[in-house]
Amino acid sequence: MRCAIIPPHVLDHIAERHRDERLRELAERTLAIDSGRRDARAAAQLIASAEPTSGPSAPKRTIHDAGHRERLPGRTVRSEGGPATGDKAADEIYDWLGVTFDFYRSAYGRDSIDGAGLPLVATVHYAVNYDNAFWDGSQMVYGDGDQQIFTTFTGPLDVTGHELTHGVTQYSGGLDYSDQSGALNESLSDVFGSLVKQYHLGQTADQADWLIGQGMFASGVHGTALRSMKAPGTAYDDPNLGKDPQPADMAHFVKTSRDNGGVHINSGIPNRAFCLAATAIGGHAWEKAGRIWYDTLTGGQVPTDADFATFAGMTHATAGKLFGVKSAESDAVRQAWTTVGVEIE
Repeated sequence: MRCAIIPPHVLDHIAERHRDERLRELAERTLAIDSGRRDARAAAQLIASAEPTSGPSAPKRTIHDAGHRERLPGRTVRSEGGPATGDKAADEIYDWLGVTFDFYRSAYGRDSIDGAGLPLVATVHYAVNYDNAFWDGSQMVYGDGDQQIFTTFTGPLDVTGHELTHGVTQYSGGLDYSDQSGALNESLSDVFGSLVKQYHLGQTADQADWLIGQGMFASGVHGTALRSMKAPGTAYDDPNLGKDPQPADMAHFVKTSRDNGGVHINSGIPNRAFCLAATAIGGHAWEKAGRIWYDTLTGGQVPTDADFATFAGMTHATAGKLFGVKSAESDAVRQAWTTVGVEIE
């Protein structure tokens, strides 16, 4: 199962159309590496389970350096409580793992990614100019980018928050990584990736940029980020990347056999629904809208093959349980899904 931050349609475009042979080859190599990781992560998702702890503990972080090879985890360069290495990538990720751990602990009382104190492991400098970052079912992995289109995967906090949330979904029962359930899987990672960033910056919903991956593009790339939750389809429009293909509503849902049925593309629809709900509710988005989505995800009731309508109905029901069936929060959730064309019965 492919679960990396850069969608295959972006890498396909580079591999097929970029004028620079080196960048075409790097994109092809990244696609090959990502494809080879699918089965390992699919197996991890099937067996993932953990016994909850009595309460959140402290993070247990270990950072490794792959030395530009494709073997994991690599040489240990920093452990929990250890001094900074001086390697920007390693030290950024040590910090971002801590921020993400603290977010889930403080906002939802969750003890690490699995809810049972899972140690947080990451590897930096993976492969040569690898154009991606991913969660492989047990740890985080970061490439250095090609330095002409993608310059960093360790810099944007929401990249780490997004990928670690795939682990949260994995340990919460999982969502099939195809079609609408796969798009929900991706959307949940964008939702909580953005909330991690908002939490770190102390932003309210109306102050947030709702962008995923801002800062990873090199100068000269025509784009602000990898995705926009507020305005899907507007994040980038560049001859080397193509145009952001995400739809903003069901009227423009993309039917495709690529990317497991468009999991990175159609995730724009539930992304926008969350953004609309969060901004309508107001305040810090992780406190109410985020709580609704989190409780829905972790409540043990979401079918692994859930479609948008199923998940929408469940978030609406959760909002009613948390805040009242006639509450402003419940109304905001219903209206958000209705706006993107997903009707709640």
